[in-house]
Amino acid sequence: MKFNYKKDISPKYLLLGLSLICMLLLGISLFSESALEKTRILFGKVFIPLQEGASAIGEWTAERFQVFGDVKELREENDKLKERNRELEDAIARNQAELSELSELRRLYQLDQMYPEYNTTAARVFSVDSSGWFNEFYINKGLNDGIYEDCNVLYDGGLLGIVVESYADYSRVRAIVDDRSRIMAEIGPNGTLCTVEGSLTTYADGYILATDIDKDGNISVGDTVLTSNVSDRFLYGLTIGYVKEIYNDPNNLTVTAKIKTAVDFRNVRDVLVITDRKQEVTY
Repeated sequence: MKFNYKKDISPKYLLLGLSLICMLLLGISLFSESALEKTRILFGKVFIPLQEGASAIGEWTAERFQVFGDVKELREENDKLKERNRELEDAIARNQAELSELSELRRLYQLDQMYPEYNTTAARVFSVDSSGWFNEFYINKGLNDGIYEDCNVLYDGGLLGIVVESYADYSRVRAIVDDRSRIMAEIGPNGTLCTVEGSLTTYADGYILATDIDKDGNISVGDTVLTSNVSDRFLYGLTIGYVKEIYNDPNNLTVTAKIKTAVDFRNVRDVLVITDRKQEVTY
C-alpha cells in the first residue's frame, strides 16, 4: 500500500512537528553557539576554497579567451601588414625598373647628342649568345624601322658593333670585341691609322688590340681611338676606346696598342642604332 503524506498525516501534526524542529534549532543556536561555529568553520574550510577555486578558474578562462582574441587580432593584423609589405615591395620594384628605364633613356639621349650629325633610333636587346659577353646579340628592331645590314650600333660611351643581319622586326648585331671584328681606326691628334682587332680572349683581360700603328705616329697612353674615314663599313668619328698601353713590334716599324673599350660588354640593354650607313665611293 502506497504511503501518501497528504492523506495519512494530519496537517495539524505536520505543523506541530515543524514547530518543534524550529524550536529545537532555536535552542541549539541559543545554548550551543559553539556547535554552530564549528559548522560554520567546516563550511568555510570546505566550500570557500571551492568557491575561490571556481572563481580563479573563471578568471583564468576569461583571460585565455582574451588572449585567444588578442592572438587572432594580431594574426589578422600581421596578415594585413604582410600584404601591405608585398604591395610596397612590388611598388619599389616597379619604381626601380622605371628609374633604370629612365637612366637608360638618359644615357641614350646623351649618346645621341654626341653624334648629332647622324640619324638614330633606340632598340632593345632581347637575346644574346651564350659566350658570357655581348659579342653577338639580337635587337627588337629591323627593316620595318629602317635598320639594315651595316648600320652602326652605339651604347654607353661609344661604338658597340654593327648590324650583320636584318629582318622585318629584329636584327642581329656583332660587337667590336668579337673575334671576327676588324675596324679601320685612327689614334691621337695626328689621326694615325691602325686596325682594331676584336678578341674575346684579350677582352677578358680588359683590352682589345690596335695593330699596324706607325711607330712615328706620335701616339700616347690615354689617346682616343676613333673609327676612321677610310673604313668601308663604319661611320667616321665613333669612339672605340682609349690607349692604355703601347709596345714595339718585332719589325721595329710598327707598334701595337692595348685599347680599353668605351663600352662595357658585360651587360647591354638598350642600344642606339645609326640608321645612316657608310656610303661606298663610286668612280
